[in-house]
Amino acid sequence: MNTDNLITCVIEGIENVKGININILDLRVIENTICKYFIICSGSSRTQVNAITGSIKKCVSKELGEKPWHVEGLENCKWVLMDYFDVVVHVFDEETRDYYKIEEFWGESNSTLIETKY
Repeated sequence: MNTDNLITCVIEGIENVKGININILDLRVIENTICKYFIICSGSSRTQVNAITGSIKKCVSKELGEKPWHVEGLENCKWVLMDYFDVVVHVFDEETRDYYKIEEFWGESNSTLIETKY
């Protein structure tokens, strides 16, 4: 699976249901990381977090024929993690993202904020 195509599909899935604050962290500059990229975004509610997760799955499956290796957090939809091996997607509700400040843990990475169309 081409990592660039996967990232494009994930972003499209997030944007399809108006996910916000999309940030791509390029972890390749850090030694011994578990993957190459984190994609982090937020939804304004748990319902939207669930919708974003579903939209990402649908987009990646339709365009690339791939499913996530592992998904966790759907029980409460405050923080859903989707593992696509080279790319790990974190979908937060806004309050949980503000609390954990995950981007700060990976401050050495190259960060790219995605401008949304809405």
